[in-house]
Amino acid sequence: MQGRGFVVEVIRTPRIKSARLQVEDGAVAIIVPLALPSERIKKILNEKTRWIKEKLYLHQQAVPVSGKEFVSGEAFPYLGRNYRLKIEAGAFQPVKLKQGRLLVTLPKTGDTPQLVRSALIRWYRSQAQQRFAQKVERYAKIVGVKPAAVDIKTFKSRWGSCNVKGEILFHWKVILAPHRIVDYVVVHELCHLKHHDHSAAFWKSVERVIPDYLECKEWLKRVGAQFDV
Repeated sequence: MQGRGFVVEVIRTPRIKSARLQVEDGAVAIIVPLALPSERIKKILNEKTRWIKEKLYLHQQAVPVSGKEFVSGEAFPYLGRNYRLKIEAGAFQPVKLKQGRLLVTLPKTGDTPQLVRSALIRWYRSQAQQRFAQKVERYAKIVGVKPAAVDIKTFKSRWGSCNVKGEILFHWKVILAPHRIVDYVVVHELCHLKHHDHSAAFWKSVERVIPDYLECKEWLKRVGAQFDV
């Protein structure tokens, strides 16, 4: 959904009874009940436009300047491969991976680079949610654990976490890395459900599933810091 100078992802869920706004990583989302009318959503966004823009401004001031220009032809990584960006003018549509290109459709505005970045981050987060859920389901059986929940977050200095409730959280930026790196991060957090530390037993559990885990760990340390969107 198009806001006044920003893009909003509308997430409908039966788990809540009232709308909730979320501004994270320069991307805006509104989580709403399944039956909430679109007109009501637009009204909420209009009422909260100033608050949203303030949050976006604070984010822009807090993060390092991106090396990206967010123009057609620029390359962006996804699961270890680079895809060229294609920007089209028109009514806002969610980002699509189409014919080997990341297609972004947005109205022309003065804030186009920021809108493109916001739309891309929303797409990355959505892909991360799906991919991590699939990989957790696959590897949980191998590791022999049952996580309580899987979610996507933004972390400053980690790629994932596992809490005492059995909930596993992943940094969405991991979805930029190759599949084997994503697999390593998934297995790493799943093994924490059995070992709540980085003991020898923990690393043995990781190695049993990911024999080259040391290479994956080093790759993340060396390349992960360069992830830029």
